[in-house]
Amino acid sequence: MKLIAQNDHLAGAKSPIAIEMANDASPYDISLDGVTRVDLHFPRFSDGRAFSQAVMLRRRLGFTGEIRATGDVLVDQLVQMQRTGFTSAVLRADQDLAVGQRLLAHYPAFYQGDAVSPAPHFAKVA
Repeated sequence: MKLIAQNDHLAGAKSPIAIEMANDASPYDISLDGVTRVDLHFPRFSDGRAFSQAVMLRRRLGFTGEIRATGDVLVDQLVQMQRTGFTSAVLRADQDLAVGQRLLAHYPAFYQGDAVSPAPHFAKVA
């Protein structure tokens, strides 16, 4: 998962092939034709609706592009974000990128399946 500092996200130009989805919108109601990035917003760290949106985009709609977390994103959420299909996250300004990278590296694999790797670890062919 790619981690992005708040300043770097704000300084970057808007991509014409990226869309922002409100956390109360349904992924089924948007057209993903030509879209390479979907930004999902966390208005508060305790609001997890964007996790469900990411799973719907990956597993049910087959979206293969970048899913970016924006808003009130804490390093504590990164592992779950990665497992639900997010590929990048814009950390809140007071969050340390290095801490986030260490946290992600601490969990290189999981026994159960998730939105990214649906097959459980025991069912994977070596």
